[in-house]
Amino acid sequence: MSEEEPGGGHRLGGYLRARRELVSPSQVGLPTGGRRRVPGLRREEVALLAGISPDYYLRLERGRDKNPSPQVLESLARVLQLDDIERMYLLDLAAARPRAPRRKRSEHVPARVYELLAHLQVPAFVEGRAFDVLASNPMAVAFSPRLRPGQNRLRSLLLDPEERAFHQDWTKATANFIATLRTTIGDDIDNPRFVELVGELALSSQRFRTLWARHDVRNLDGGTTTVHHPVVGDLRLHRDKLPIEDVILVVYYPDKDSDSDEKLRLLAALAHTGTAADQTRVGRLDASSDRPTR
Repeated sequence: MSEEEPGGGHRLGGYLRARRELVSPSQVGLPTGGRRRVPGLRREEVALLAGISPDYYLRLERGRDKNPSPQVLESLARVLQLDDIERMYLLDLAAARPRAPRRKRSEHVPARVYELLAHLQVPAFVEGRAFDVLASNPMAVAFSPRLRPGQNRLRSLLLDPEERAFHQDWTKATANFIATLRTTIGDDIDNPRFVELVGELALSSQRFRTLWARHDVRNLDGGTTTVHHPVVGDLRLHRDKLPIEDVILVVYYPDKDSDSDEKLRLLAALAHTGTAADQTRVGRLDASSDRPTR
């Protein structure tokens, strides 16, 4: 299954077709007049601009030729206007070779990371490759109840109405997460966790189906985001993602002495005092007992 999508489908051909449909004729200097039956470029237009025969390009899209030369791939990347990440993804798809199934490994949070989480005074949590939350500190759960261990960040983002209201730009967030998932999967398409998650979201979310069909790829690393917390209001926070062995430590923090810094300290105080009403509003605060067993 090394050349198949989770759930089926030839990966190289699917990627070429999806990217072709996103490029308009005007973007590559072709006339836009006349009735077009397909969105984006026609196959023969891509072939012409890339300097290859239409028949050869058709074989690529249909998975009949799985060994295009680097020169052909570079030409296709240019025509399809791929950025550096998308271009490398295309090259990796073509370089994929059949391999033995990988032995499933559980994602393990090192004991020292639990100690680190306990000492951090800002929202921090550990996630796996499929955006599963494996561990979190009380501030992370006060920041968002969807950051409890056992939750999946992408599932929450797509299916939980509270998570949609939480993000200032939900549309951008979903696009980034789904593109990152495709990058993360890479050629590990027979991983049971990826197969399960993609299958579940394909059935339950139209937004996922639409974005997954685009074959976008992206690295979701550090950055700055704005969220709307139901108790303390808008928070503008930086996000860093730090690899630790097989997992990722994610930390959210504000600019020092900013309005968000003050609000985050208020949130910490509410989490610490822990009245019943506050716990209902900011989420269950004692996450330490939820350490995953996997």
